[in-house]
Amino acid sequence: MVDCVFCDIVKGRAPCHRVAESSLALAFLDIHPLTEGHCLVVPKRHVVFWHDLSGEECTALFGLAHGVAGRLMRAYRPEFVSVYARGRRVPHAHLFVVPAYTGDLYDREFSRLEQLQEGSPELEALRSPRALAAAAARLGGGL
Repeated sequence: MVDCVFCDIVKGRAPCHRVAESSLALAFLDIHPLTEGHCLVVPKRHVVFWHDLSGEECTALFGLAHGVAGRLMRAYRPEFVSVYARGRRVPHAHLFVVPAYTGDLYDREFSRLEQLQEGSPELEALRSPRALAAAAARLGGGL
């Protein structure tokens, strides 16, 4: 048996502030929010990485995240809502659904990442037409 806080939340053995639920996924407030209303969306089945979910589970996970984003837009009126998956701290697939505003801490951190992505000499080689064509071919989309 896996010792997993998100499994405990799904099964009702650990507390959370539930926001939305479907038969395959659950959304609840993050206890370490980046902004007010920051939610996590998790599959009910224990899966470490979101890309290992079944198609049905993935559809449910992202569908619930979409619904939560709409609720966040209505409740908080953010400029935008970000959805991303990283999930290194808790080994259970999850999406972060974060309302954000230009210039807030969350936006500033992601802006730094974008600046790194666009301006890093280490990443320059990855932006070349040859590298992009090779990556597309490797992923099955090269023409």
